[in-house]
Amino acid sequence: MVVNRDGPVLVEGPVEVVGDDGTTTRSDRFVVAICTCRRSRTYPWCDTSHRRRKPAGPSGSRPDGRQPQGGEEESRP
Repeated sequence: MVVNRDGPVLVEGPVEVVGDDGTTTRSDRFVVAICTCRRSRTYPWCDTSHRRRKPAGPSGSRPDGRQPQGGEEESRP
């Protein structure tokens, strides 16, 4: 299992997930990404919805509040 700080939990499959309501969801893939942010439309599986950004204030500002420097690209998770 691999836990990503700002992303899904990667688990070697096959995987069976039991939800809050008792429903069971199964994947036979060799690695699955389990959503931890609950933004996924395919929950409990991650669909990368966590990558969608919230408005960050002034145009061009970064999530940490710093402004990008000339020629500096913003990294994306």
